Amino acid sequence: MPKARSKRSRYIPPPKKKPKASPRWFGAVILTVMLLGVAVIVLNYLGLMPFTGGQAKGWLVFVGLGLIGAGFLLATQWR
Repeated sequence: MPKARSKRSRYIPPPKKKPKASPRWFGAVILTVMLLGVAVIVLNYLGLMPFTGGQAKGWLVFVGLGLIGAGFLLATQWR
């Protein structure tokens, strides 16, 4: 005899796997990239960057901001 509709078991999907934790060194990489970006910007405006002749260069600001942005992107992947 077939089972009644109310007594049929419903499909239960398997539980989701938890993502693996990030390695310990990943946090240090995030901080290093961000601090390197800040250092590039500060040293640029102080005129201490080598190969610039003591002049602040606009493209170095974008390099520093790019490094800071890369640090934020890395931080979104940290678990």
